[in-house]
Amino acid sequence: MAKKDYYDMLGVSKNASAEEIKRAFRIKAKECHPDMHPGDVKAELQFKEINEAYEVLKDDQKRAAYDRYGHAAFSNGQTGFGGGGFGGFGLGESGFESIFEEMFRGFNGNASEDVESNLRGADVRYDISITQQEAYEGVKKSITVDTCVPCKTCDGKGGKRLDNCPTCGGYGRIRQRQAFFVMDTSCPDCHGTGKTVHEPCPDCKGTGCIHKKRNLEITIPKGVDTGVRMRLAGEGDAGRNGGPAGDLYVFVEVKKHAIFNRKGAHLYCEMPVPMTTAALGGTVNVPSMDGKPIPTEIKAGMQSGYQLKIKGKGMPQLKSDLFGDLFVTFRVETPTHLSAKQKELLKQFAAETKESNQEACKDFLCQIKKIWNDFTS
Repeated sequence: MAKKDYYDMLGVSKNASAEEIKRAFRIKAKECHPDMHPGDVKAELQFKEINEAYEVLKDDQKRAAYDRYGHAAFSNGQTGFGGGGFGGFGLGESGFESIFEEMFRGFNGNASEDVESNLRGADVRYDISITQQEAYEGVKKSITVDTCVPCKTCDGKGGKRLDNCPTCGGYGRIRQRQAFFVMDTSCPDCHGTGKTVHEPCPDCKGTGCIHKKRNLEITIPKGVDTGVRMRLAGEGDAGRNGGPAGDLYVFVEVKKHAIFNRKGAHLYCEMPVPMTTAALGGTVNVPSMDGKPIPTEIKAGMQSGYQLKIKGKGMPQLKSDLFGDLFVTFRVETPTHLSAKQKELLKQFAAETKESNQEACKDFLCQIKKIWNDFTS
């Protein structure tokens, strides 16, 4: 059976550049790699074919010969693939690794470029509780956080000097071959820094930083609610080997208020109203978060449970000049300790109310009787 064209195998034109050929090989190698298709004979055969094609086309001399003579240029055992090695292509261990190292350098970058000798410090969390009044007005708080700071004894170096890690040779990463893959992993001895400490500092034990309590003043903006997270850049743990510090995250909890219940930017409260005010109408002073009473008109005959919305008297909205609303539910108070005179007046009121109710009932019963008669006639 005639062999396939190498350019067609990789999906490139005969005028493709070396970089285009390399890129096409990487894509094809990932698509049909045996590890991605276990037990698939067809995928394994395709993988061998594209490796053969790439070995020829990546070499300028072999490519020139192939362009001129085709597959005949490598007949009679002149391909360099004959005998032994992977899949019968004569790829020795070094040749096998070179293909995959080149491929994975394209995916992950050169190992020497991945060294993280200057490691960023860890982020730190701090929880703080404030009152709803403080959330309404905004507040400044002094807090004490326990973070890692650069060791003064060794100036944050961890020791007298830093040497290249003997395990990874200063790269910060090591390469391990697993089955068909060559894997880049962080060095377990230097943790990706590429450096080891010579004569570790006795104070920081070679880490370059020590734990220390620090006092900070933070500004909590008005309108915050429970669950809000504030980020203070660079106030976390110090970095290693001069790396940048981590961040401090302050999580806010707002305590419940004695009067007001909060839902988002809106406030809700209940307010008692004297029975006489509810019956006759009048003015009451509704409390507010800013401490200034809000004069509010009550209409005569107001029933218990009536709710009133006072616009713009709720909580401030975070990062905005807008405010939520205040919803007030009025509860009519029934007097409990009455004087003799008050009781007598209420009895008179009840008697007059009974007579008026009886007249109203007569009218009501007459209406019901008429409806019933009309229905049965």
